[in-house]
Parts: sequence; C-alpha cells; structure tokens
Amino acid sequence: MADIKISNVDALGKPLGQYSHLTRVKANEFLFIAGMLSPGADFDAQCSGVFAQVAEALKSAGAGFANVVQFTTYLVHSQDIPKFMAWRLREFPKLFPSGAYPPNTLLIIDRLVQEQFLIEVQTVAAL
Repeated sequence: MADIKISNVDALGKPLGQYSHLTRVKANEFLFIAGMLSPGADFDAQCSGVFAQVAEALKSAGAGFANVVQFTTYLVHSQDIPKFMAWRLREFPKLFPSGAYPPNTLLIIDRLVQEQFLIEVQTVAAL
C-alpha cells in the first residue's frame, strides 16, 4: 500500500470543512477516477450516490477510501454548499475513520453534463 500522510499547515489556518491542506504520497501507482455522477431526488441522495460510485471504482482497483489522496468537487448551485458541508460532516467520519480527510477543491460551475445532476466528484487515489 502507498505511504500516505494527510496533514494541515498551521500557517494556512484551520480548514473550513472536512478536508486537509495537503497529502504527501509515496506510491507505486496512482488511480485517477473520472468525475462520478448519480441521479437522485435531491442533493443528499445524489451526494450519497456519487460517493457510492467512488467506493465502487476504488473497490474495482483493490482500494478503498484510505487510498484517496485528493477530491475535486463540482457543484451547480452555490446554495448547495451548506448541504455539501453537512453531508460531509455526517458521512466522512464513516468513510475516513482516522479523521484524516483528503484535500478537496470545491468549484461552483454553470452546469454538469445533464441538467438533473447537482454534484460531481473526481478522485485521485494512491495504490
């Protein structure tokens, strides 16, 4: 398994959510997972579906959330930022029981590939 060290830099201040400033990785191989989408009736359902898709992609490579070194998250509506933060606050301790959350870049964009999608998450993992 890769040697993954997730940390924060005091000079950068406390992160605003469930993420860290940086990940230092020594690995033989990296896994780049395309942005995952999931249909759902509301934002929380889509969020849960997206991270279930990420879990399946990781599993297909013999990995899990402990292998994740970075996320890039795309939201369609800035009004969904509090929902995203609340979802992560509730669910990330289950996905990352160590409490070391990978860096995450959060972008608000005009739209995703289809109008129904509210969130997309791209993932990088180290094996």
